[in-house]
Amino acid sequence: MSRISDTRLRTRQAAASLVAAGRRPHELTVDLIYAEIRQGSRTTINDELKLWKDEQARIDALSAALPPAVASAMLSVWALAIEHGEAVFAQRGEELEREAADATARAGALAPANATLQADVQTLRAQLDDQQARLAAALTERAQAQAGHDSALRQAEAAVAERDAVRVQSEQALRDVQSAHARELEALRTTHTGHESALRAEVGQATARLEGVQKRVMLQTEEARDAQRRAETALAKTRQRNEQLVADVQRLSADAAEQRRLAERHEKQLASVMEEARDLRRERDAMAQQVALLQGQLKARGETTPARTAKRSRQVT
Repeated sequence: MSRISDTRLRTRQAAASLVAAGRRPHELTVDLIYAEIRQGSRTTINDELKLWKDEQARIDALSAALPPAVASAMLSVWALAIEHGEAVFAQRGEELEREAADATARAGALAPANATLQADVQTLRAQLDDQQARLAAALTERAQAQAGHDSALRQAEAAVAERDAVRVQSEQALRDVQSAHARELEALRTTHTGHESALRAEVGQATARLEGVQKRVMLQTEEARDAQRRAETALAKTRQRNEQLVADVQRLSADAAEQRRLAERHEKQLASVMEEARDLRRERDAMAQQVALLQGQLKARGETTPARTAKRSRQVT
């Protein structure tokens, strides 16, 4: 991976290292990150640092709003999503760099053609020099023979015209090559920009899906809390009923004692009072059995409620 595509990843790694060393996320600056990684532009580092800080803020808010087990699970999913996004971004960056390298190679392949054109220009210039030499010879011959003056002059003019034409063609060919090279580089830049935008759109969609999962988990957590509150309310009512039953038993015991005192005072009614006392004892025993049964049910519910809460927590997780 090149240093350009590696800058964003190393920015995140440096930020995590500084936080682990005791820095707070809001204290991190571009200068601190650059001092750690020693590469990339400050603009790229600043953009990636802002994204990282926003992610940390969302993670902190989510951790505070959810139970620890749910927050841990959500952080694991979030880390996997971020890791997947970074891997896709790195892969696409490498592909784009390979395409750019291929374009550079193609541009380098055009260099020999340009060199050939330059050689042709040199050849034409040599030909021009030769034509000029021939023109000088023709002028010398004019001194010897005036009759060949017009013919030599026409040859010189033709040579000059040919030189100009060749020069114009050479310059035009060079401009065409340069224009083609510029167009190809611009097309590569446009393609790179389009790929980068598509990649960012994919990362945005992944983030939106993750936020939807977070909302569903929070809703399930709230439902579990409501169920726990209902169970606690039912338990409180049962305890209140138990206390009332205990009070009734105490009241019946007091009544039985009063009956025993009445039996001592009224010996004539001893038999009936004793029978009534036995009936009261049976009723007390039945009430005691009911109280014991209710206490066993309350204990069973007290043991079942944490188990159900733990099971629901595992299902939410």
